[in-house]
Amino acid sequence: MSFSIAGKTAIVTGAANGVGLAIGRHFVEQGANVVFADMDEGQLDREIGEKAREEGQVRMFAGDLRKKLTIANLFSTTVDAFERVDILVNAARQVMQSDPLSPDDESVSVMLEQNLMTALRLTQAAARRMIKQAEPDDEGHFRAAGSIINLSSIAARRAHPDLLAYSISTAALEQMTRSMAVALAPKGIRVNAVSFGSVMSASLKDVLKENDDFREKILDHTPLHRIANPNEVSDAVQYLASDASGFVTGQVITVDGGRTLIDPVAVAAH
Repeated sequence: MSFSIAGKTAIVTGAANGVGLAIGRHFVEQGANVVFADMDEGQLDREIGEKAREEGQVRMFAGDLRKKLTIANLFSTTVDAFERVDILVNAARQVMQSDPLSPDDESVSVMLEQNLMTALRLTQAAARRMIKQAEPDDEGHFRAAGSIINLSSIAARRAHPDLLAYSISTAALEQMTRSMAVALAPKGIRVNAVSFGSVMSASLKDVLKENDDFREKILDHTPLHRIANPNEVSDAVQYLASDASGFVTGQVITVDGGRTLIDPVAVAAH
């Protein structure tokens, strides 16, 4: 099987910054048609506006994907430009702190809407499009109709009181991944997730500039003793988007340098 995604059409959300932007750019380099989607139109334009205006293999779409009409417009834009949708990467994520003891804290509702429900609605819309454009084989089976990849976090398996809502939303996203994988398998659509730890994004670079001790804490809790490059997440996403993972569905691939393998109490004791 091939790792190639050349000629395929992908939608990448959260694509104005960080890992989403890195994935979108990586897909373009690999020959895919890519629609970069994000709420931040200004940042989108700064990052990929010039390429999008060339009307080659890149388009950009700005809008609030928490709204159903915006999702419909995103898929219309994609199909108008490239005639099909083969890959969806749900990379739009939000992180906010929680107060676990406050009855007025609404962070869980906010995080579930942003990190779970938006991805679910996009997955449903992508699946409907993929089913519509798919062609069954001679036996009536659908094969390789499309691939959906959700971006999760190791916070789904690690508990931190300040990240209560974020952890709940990412854990829910991973269970949604498994459930939708089973639901869509008969239609030849695969649904997987990539869960990652610390990645050297622009936002993390800013944090490390202000607090170098934080870098050491990350390294001490990471067996490979380094912070991931965004392209290392992009490579994992490409694998799940390609035919090389044609028999892989409902799985969560962890890209964290071994961080979730370490007992934090044992680390602290040393």
